[in-house]
Amino acid sequence: MQNFYTLIVVVQVLSALTIILLVLLQHGKGADMGASFGSGASGSLFGATGSSNFLSKSTGIAAAIFFGATLALTFLSSNRTPSVGVMDNLSAVKTAPAAASAAATTAAPASAVGQSGQIPK
Repeated sequence: MQNFYTLIVVVQVLSALTIILLVLLQHGKGADMGASFGSGASGSLFGATGSSNFLSKSTGIAAAIFFGATLALTFLSSNRTPSVGVMDNLSAVKTAPAAASAAATTAAPASAVGQSGQIPK
């Protein structure tokens, strides 16, 4: 089960990186404004914004994979057995040294205190 969870996390991270890369490779809608006013051919029947190209279709597929992986991770996380958290381990470590140091201070021998009331070095 842990291997499947790790595989889904890897798929999600790779799809997120793919989405970032594909979005950065695409040009914005503002770049097509010149084509619609005659400074270049728009290259499609419905104008500059009417059709989608390979990059936008690939971005949609990567987004669908990302959302599918996110839903799968949510489903797997909700069905996992509860484990001991980091904070639970931290509170157990904090109480043990505190109890040990309290016992050490109360068990100081009375002979260690000099006649002047000071502890010798």
